[in-house]
Amino acid sequence: MSESWLAVGQVVGVQGLRGDLRINPRSDFPERFTSPGPRWLSHPRGEDPMAVELLRGRQLPGKSIFVVHFDGVDDRSSAEALVGRELLVQADDRPQLNEGEFHRMDLVGLEVRLESDATAIGTVTDLISGGNDLLEIELTDGRTVLVPFVDAIVPDVEPEAGWLRLTPPPGLLDL
Repeated sequence: MSESWLAVGQVVGVQGLRGDLRINPRSDFPERFTSPGPRWLSHPRGEDPMAVELLRGRQLPGKSIFVVHFDGVDDRSSAEALVGRELLVQADDRPQLNEGEFHRMDLVGLEVRLESDATAIGTVTDLISGGNDLLEIELTDGRTVLVPFVDAIVPDVEPEAGWLRLTPPPGLLDL
């Protein structure tokens, strides 16, 4: 996918008979799924994304799943054809963040260090949101670990410099 696009969710299923889609969000900004306007869907063969118009959306009570409806997707079979695609927005469509908040794309690729001037012990490969944010880190020995993204364990994040610092409790990186 081109760097001009930002994946904010994945179409994971169909809801009902009238073309509604279930979206698993990859964004902490619910307005991406509830505010009408232009969105794009990834193309299964890597072609240019398909433009769609979000007409409405809502979050399912007690769940992280959103149900959305796109213009022109008015029956179950046309909705089923979109399952598996990623919901995209333009990469420059990034909401303002508060101090200490980060966009997923700002974290992925950062070197992971135990001291600010030390050699990297790994690289951030993903930020997993699901109640508590977890950094997925690929260590230099090839193992992948999940680390809670909290100030006590990740006290320094320097996206401009390309690194973050971990202070893991004993055993965390041995899992």
